[in-house]
Amino acid sequence: MTENEIKLKAIAALTALRGGEEPGFVSELLGEVIPSEFVVPAWAGPEEVGLSLLNQLSDPLSALISGFILAFEAIANAYDETDAEPSTEQILQDVALGLARDDSE
Repeated sequence: MTENEIKLKAIAALTALRGGEEPGFVSELLGEVIPSEFVVPAWAGPEEVGLSLLNQLSDPLSALISGFILAFEAIANAYDETDAEPSTEQILQDVALGLARDDSE
């Protein structure tokens, strides 16, 4: 799967969630970006196996995160152009404060 295809999966997942799709469907959609097979040298020890798996997972996960960021930026920019209150920065701060409160409880 190409980097752009993975970014499109991220955008499709967000679109599906906003469209009322079941979370299970969205999880399956995102799961499609994870390789179903990994290539590991037969002679590799535990450390080499771990590094190999990490390397093979990092590219698709990075592309997925990039897709989410791209989608968020587009939505945030469109929202901010409406001069609506609160601003995206304030919304993000409120979300962060809520998570910080949850961690402290």
